[in-house]
Amino acid sequence: MEATINFIKNIIDHLDSYGFPFLVFFIGVFEFSFGLYKNKWPKNEKWVDIACFILPRLIIRPAVAYFGLKFLPSVLPGLKEVFNWVPFFWGFIIIAIADDLTQYWYHRLHHEIPWLWRFHRTHHSASYMGMAMASRQNAIYTLFFSQTYLTTALVYMGLGIPAVVVKAIKGTITTLAHSSIPWDAPLYKYKVLHPLAWVLERLISTPATHHAHHAATTDDGVGYYKGNFGNMFFLWDIIFGTALISRQYPKTYGISHYEGDQWYAQLLWPIFKSKVTGSELAADGPVVRLDEPVESQLSVVKPSETVTQRGVKLNDLVLQGDK
Repeated sequence: MEATINFIKNIIDHLDSYGFPFLVFFIGVFEFSFGLYKNKWPKNEKWVDIACFILPRLIIRPAVAYFGLKFLPSVLPGLKEVFNWVPFFWGFIIIAIADDLTQYWYHRLHHEIPWLWRFHRTHHSASYMGMAMASRQNAIYTLFFSQTYLTTALVYMGLGIPAVVVKAIKGTITTLAHSSIPWDAPLYKYKVLHPLAWVLERLISTPATHHAHHAATTDDGVGYYKGNFGNMFFLWDIIFGTALISRQYPKTYGISHYEGDQWYAQLLWPIFKSKVTGSELAADGPVVRLDEPVESQLSVVKPSETVTQRGVKLNDLVLQGDK
């Protein structure tokens, strides 16, 4: 026990060097280990989830944190631990807002700018929800996570302990928001809990609000992939007018025009392209805009084999690719 305590203390004492990257790695392992799915985990999707967990979560994020903390002393030597005097509470607030607000806008832009959407598409392609979905990201999308660099810089400037606490809380909230377990359902079922539900669903991401973001359609009044962008705080959606609160869960998830792109294409597009004809990740794939129905963006160019889209058949159709 004493050895364990000393090991943890050693990590905390060295947060501005190897400690922070190690904790980023550990949290990644913890999140993925508790992935739960209601539905069958298809083989292709299993490989996508595992690949997107290993490279972005276990390699890229810890590496960014490690090399960032090695690089910063040479470019900002006078700022090391400059915020060391800041009380824990205010350090926590600074990190929480800086980290999550930047991620809200990073996430939102990848939904609103068609070309950027392709980097984020992997996170939405699965037809199921589960805790490990929080790790399902294109590696390039993860590499340019603005909040990873910002948080690393703030750790270097002396806010290491608040950053670790925020990371733990945020990891818990976002992982549970992706979970197939509707832990927020009792809050809506029992009237006595409605006031608590009203506060929580506006403050943090819950399964109901975040599952809506992963819905395959918006036609049912429950799904809302055009909004509900918040990660830890749903409050950003309330403030910026992108919130939909229905207290219901979508019946279907994913992308209606998804055809099971290979794991390597989903992990490393545009370095590797999908072999699925008409996929957005294919070499000649279309740039799909999410602000209008996908069907209205399809162009018939020549007869082709039937393409099946989650039970919907598009006969004699191929997608007009962007050149």
